[in-house]
Amino acid sequence: MKRRAQPSTPAPPPERGVKAATFRLLLDTAMEIIRDGHIPSVAEVAVRSRVSRATAYRYFPSRSALVTAVIDSSLGPVRTLSSNVPDGRARVHELFEQTFPRFREFEPQLRAAAQLALEQWALERAGLLEEEPYRRGHRIRILEHAIAPMKGELTPALRQRLHHALSVVYGIEPVVILKDIWGLPDREVQRVALWMADALIDAALAQSAPGRLARVAGNGTRVR
Repeated sequence: MKRRAQPSTPAPPPERGVKAATFRLLLDTAMEIIRDGHIPSVAEVAVRSRVSRATAYRYFPSRSALVTAVIDSSLGPVRTLSSNVPDGRARVHELFEQTFPRFREFEPQLRAAAQLALEQWALERAGLLEEEPYRRGHRIRILEHAIAPMKGELTPALRQRLHHALSVVYGIEPVVILKDIWGLPDREVQRVALWMADALIDAALAQSAPGRLARVAGNGTRVR
């Protein structure tokens, strides 16, 4: 099996002083340009911010580094979300209900990140990529935390399959499909995504049930 690439993570930003102010200025400018509809180069951000290119490249040496910082700023609270809810389905609901509004708020930034990843995928295959690639994938850890309570209900194989399936309906991808193709409003996008998540959980639990019943018959222990 091909080894999974680790998702891109930003370098720690400066905490105070002129460096922190410059970093924030560059980041805010990048966010603004992306909201206008395209992924800027680091040089473009420098010009718009009235900062020298040399300075801008010290903070963001590539578009990948720039977009990584933009997405981290946009989705920081999502990536650190922690739940004590003991029920797996309820925890997945909590995750979707807390984070889809943030996906809506930062939709241009998330679309830009997906666009950059696709563009770099093509360049990498052609041997033309000249910067480190922007790697997505933080949803893997986020969803792993959400379905952790299901360890006692699903076999490892089914839990992994559910993990894979939920990663398809959690993120910018269902937003793009349901809004661009179907023309659904934001609230309905969230409802449909959560409906799909419930259907996937139901399917995993249904497939796991015969295995659980077989184990009960084998050891005489009643499983609720």
